[in-house]
Formats: sequence, C-alpha cells, structure tokens
Amino acid sequence: MAKQKRGKSLWHLPTRARGTCPVCKSTRTKLLYPRTKSDGTALKVCKRCDGASQERVDAAV
Repeated sequence: MAKQKRGKSLWHLPTRARGTCPVCKSTRTKLLYPRTKSDGTALKVCKRCDGASQERVDAAV
C-alpha cells in the first residue's frame, strides 16, 4: 500500500522548505538540515551539505 502522509509536513513550511543552499549554492533544493556556524548562527542546508566540513559551513554567506 502507498503511504499517504509521506512529505505532508513540508507543505506547512514556508516555500515548502525549498530555497538556495547557502553552502553549495544549489537552487530549489529542500533545506531541512540545521547546521550552526562557529559564531553560533543557525543555517538550514540541503542533504548533500549536511555532512559538509565545518570550514565550508563557516564560509557560507
């Protein structure tokens, strides 16, 4: 049987959790993974950048 509620919570997020990743600059990707910079600011990154090194996250704008 198909799962009817898969991804349903994304519809309640602004722009359905899509945007431009601040680390890799890819556009229209899902930004679901929280990462923090060394100075304490929080970023939402894509799935590929979730495992990125801390230096790449700190260099993000």
